[in-house]
Amino acid sequence: MSGPELAWIKSSYSGGDGDDCVEVATSPGSVHVRDSKDTSRPPLSLSSDSWATFVSSRTGDRADDRARG
Repeated sequence: MSGPELAWIKSSYSGGDGDDCVEVATSPGSVHVRDSKDTSRPPLSLSSDSWATFVSSRTGDRADDRARG
């Protein structure tokens, strides 16, 4: 992505030393995801709607797992 530098945020679920996680950044209409261990590679870029659908589906899976015990 060209233009302004993205502000990357590490996942709150990262490993104890912080290098086993994904980082997320947003720009107007897009969400960008990258591996914190290899920040030189281009990020995966998704539309904001696609990211919201993904996060919603993952949150629902965790709720389903807790309900099953």
